[in-house]
Amino acid sequence: MAGGARTDDDDVISAINVTPLVDITLVLLIIFMVTAKVIVSQAIPLDLPKAASGGETQVVFSVSIDKDGHVLADKKPVASDEELRKYAADALAKNKDLRTVIQASAQTTHGNVIHVLDQLRQAGVVKIGFAIDKTATATGVKVTPKP
Repeated sequence: MAGGARTDDDDVISAINVTPLVDITLVLLIIFMVTAKVIVSQAIPLDLPKAASGGETQVVFSVSIDKDGHVLADKKPVASDEELRKYAADALAKNKDLRTVIQASAQTTHGNVIHVLDQLRQAGVVKIGFAIDKTATATGVKVTPKP
């Protein structure tokens, strides 16, 4: 018999090496932690309401848009964009914590609402909300199914 020592390559591996499993698990944990931070930082900032008994009454600047696109600021007709910005700036000068509510008809175009929103932002108003009528089902808005 020529040769050297005989090696036994046919032995069954009966132990499981868990080191690679732990390494992969820790790497995945780090990836999830980093991506969770990124996802949370991209969330939409919300101005959540605060409640306290006996507090000040909030001043609300109301902007209404009818179905034809006519704009009213605090129930006064607005003739131009400059006039709307002036009304908003005046209301903001009186109260720095001004809250604005846009009340738009369901039949007005999306472009009219965005235009008014843009004018308010140019005037410096940052706390803006949208008024709705709460109903059991949404009416007046037609959703067309995609083919």
